[in-house]
Amino acid sequence: MLTQEQKKKEVLMEIRIQAIHFDASEQLEAFIQKKVSKLQKFYDDIPSAEVNLKVIKPETANNKQAGILLKIKHGDCFAEKTADSFEEAVDECIVALEKQLAKIKEKIRAK
Repeated sequence: MLTQEQKKKEVLMEIRIQAIHFDASEQLEAFIQKKVSKLQKFYDDIPSAEVNLKVIKPETANNKQAGILLKIKHGDCFAEKTADSFEEAVDECIVALEKQLAKIKEKIRAK
């Protein structure tokens, strides 16, 4: 169960989605919003996130690329993955960012 403070923090993160050379569906944007906002479980203070989506070489498999940039107090975190679908690419980015945020949190605690 989320506390009121956690709910407020979740709302405060600005997530900007940029689809390059195509229009992202509302369903895809909702999926991205949901996934990226869950990163706040791993690191409290993420003021903004930028998500870039693009199709590379439309005629090939594994042609959907997602890049996610998190702006945080202790530097930026970035992950870029390519997969068969944008959802898959975003999921892979989220896993990579979770690891990066965990490392940053460890370094902060060690100080």
